[in-house]
Amino acid sequence: MSRAPLTARIEDTLRRTTAAFNAGRRDEARQLCEAGLTHTPNEPALNHLLAAILFAGGAHEAARHPIETSLRARPGHPQAQLLAARILDHLDDRPARRAAWQAVRKAMPQSREAMARLGRLLWEDGDAAAAAQLLTQAAGPDAPASAWFDLALARQDLRDFAGAEAAYTEVLAKKSDHAEAAVNLGVVRQEAGNLDGAIAAYAQAYRLRPTTFGTIAMALTSGSHGRLWLDEDALRKSLGG
Repeated sequence: MSRAPLTARIEDTLRRTTAAFNAGRRDEARQLCEAGLTHTPNEPALNHLLAAILFAGGAHEAARHPIETSLRARPGHPQAQLLAARILDHLDDRPARRAAWQAVRKAMPQSREAMARLGRLLWEDGDAAAAAQLLTQAAGPDAPASAWFDLALARQDLRDFAGAEAAYTEVLAKKSDHAEAAVNLGVVRQEAGNLDGAIAAYAQAYRLRPTTFGTIAMALTSGSHGRLWLDEDALRKSLGG
């Protein structure tokens, strides 16, 4: 088969597959892509598209092979690297996740998403200082609540209570139903000696998710600036319950 008809076939498959996917016909899009790959199994664009379709449908493990095939054919392709990293975030392969996000950051140094994901991985590894450095760069005005939450966790571990409070406040401004951020905001305010502010944050968390009561009660009675509550009903009442 000559190169020209082969290229035309690939382009036609890409066009039809994309149209089907955009119209919400995911099964048809996947079938078109797989049919195209029977003729050119290592074609990078088709493998990239198949991985994207599978990823969108939640088939993360199945999406790994085609995106890796695409990257072998086009090493360093930024969008393929980004998709590979997002896929690996859903799989139990921590070294591969780290390597994938490092590759994205190398290809796209200004990627806030890469900074945020690497920062989270560093925090999970116990390196709060390095995590905070990356997450501070990731947590801009347009960053999602998750990036601010991870930054707050890192700052809290570093006992930067003012910085953690600011970050948790930003989380709640972006996602007002984030009960865990409200609990943690109470904790950092309590650790900073602002018990009234802590109670206000705990009350917000309790309203959002009543099951946080046990965590709140433990924090209040065990923290360095806590308060002893002998009557659970009185504590619930103080939280608005």
